[in-house]
Amino acid sequence: MKLKTVINGNVHQFRDIKDVLAKANEPKSGDRLQKIAASDETERVAAKIVLSEMTIGDLVENPTVPYEKDEVTRVNLDGMNKKTYDRIRNTTIGELREYILDHRTTNEDLKRMSRGISGEVAAAVAKIMSSMDLVYGASKIHKITRCNTEIGHPGTLSFRIQANSTTDNPETIIMGVMEGISFGSGDACIGINPVEDNYESTNRIAQKLYEFVMKHEIPTQITVLSHITTQMAAMRKGTPLSMIFQSIAGTEKTNDNFGVTKKLIQEAYQVAYENGISSGPNLLYFETGQGSEVSVNADEGVDEMTLEARTYGFARYFDPFMVNNVTGFIGPETIYDGKEMIRGNLEDHFMGKLMGLPMGMAPCFTNHTPINMDDQQIGTMLLTMAGANFFMGIPHGDDVMLAYQDTSFHDDACLRELMNRKPAPEFHQWMMKKGLMDENGKLTPLAGDGSIFL
Repeated sequence: MKLKTVINGNVHQFRDIKDVLAKANEPKSGDRLQKIAASDETERVAAKIVLSEMTIGDLVENPTVPYEKDEVTRVNLDGMNKKTYDRIRNTTIGELREYILDHRTTNEDLKRMSRGISGEVAAAVAKIMSSMDLVYGASKIHKITRCNTEIGHPGTLSFRIQANSTTDNPETIIMGVMEGISFGSGDACIGINPVEDNYESTNRIAQKLYEFVMKHEIPTQITVLSHITTQMAAMRKGTPLSMIFQSIAGTEKTNDNFGVTKKLIQEAYQVAYENGISSGPNLLYFETGQGSEVSVNADEGVDEMTLEARTYGFARYFDPFMVNNVTGFIGPETIYDGKEMIRGNLEDHFMGKLMGLPMGMAPCFTNHTPINMDDQQIGTMLLTMAGANFFMGIPHGDDVMLAYQDTSFHDDACLRELMNRKPAPEFHQWMMKKGLMDENGKLTPLAGDGSIFL
């Protein structure tokens, strides 16, 4: 395995695969914080050259965190299809990029290939891609999943309503949900982040959502984003939840910090299967984002983009209904400005889809960064072109409980119209039945008025 190259007569030598992956990454404040980023553009180009000449086998057989030390590594590698891997193991990362971008390579080709790669491979090929490469490559891949309803069909764009309350007040939450539904949001799910992580808040919110959804016969999913163990306990007591949510990460140390393991997620799936209010088969919802490992000092010296791809290898094992990426949520110590946020989101969306996941995106930002609404809207439009399964729907784009900025109900409607996308099929039929949308997916004059549900 070659770890050096020559540019303009100067030899660039790298320590190991971990070093090459870090130096090949586009600028990220998280990598600078770890002191593993390339020192200049020449070193970054040198790392990309070295990376492009490595094989899939080099990266699979030399994981950035050792197999015997890390559960995320084990799930990545144990979850691979060995026959597919044996067929492609001698393919270089440069050749893999060409294969993905070849116009003759189909969705089915890429889905078959995805089982033969690990997170490190997905990260490696994304690091040598341009932004247009990332958008085009991702646009070729479609992942359809089903919980109560199906999302991810080509030509559709779905949204999660996130109408949080600073006091976990169900009445306040329902008012936001009414507005969101009237704009055509909520076909991915209605997902509320509770302030208090306990059974009482989780059950109270879920019961109110369930009453609203059942009264109006809305085809969607209900989730309350308390800790996985809180949701499991609530489901066992009869709380009406469609699926179980959990944040996950790219190292075992970070997952330990989140209070989650492979065994616990497997148990959660069984709880949702036996006690949830949906038929499945996809009953889990994961949230990820570059920088979570750095933020809890559990990155193992690996760059944040590679760690994110390893997270997708972990998620793939459980065949989730939704995966939501929130790169930009932590703050400037991991993603500093708009350019880093946009690039990070395009990378994550591509890597997740390449790994076979139903990727939704939240090109979001906090108010203590130089990122602004223009950056967010540029990122969101590019991700819509790339075929993201879903985005968030937040009243006015301002989450008053989590204190960050995301896509609004108005943004949701605009994105569908710009890209000629419709809601998920069952939700679209319901919207037409209510007179809120026409058969082409365009909102009617009645849309946007949540009072119709009062």
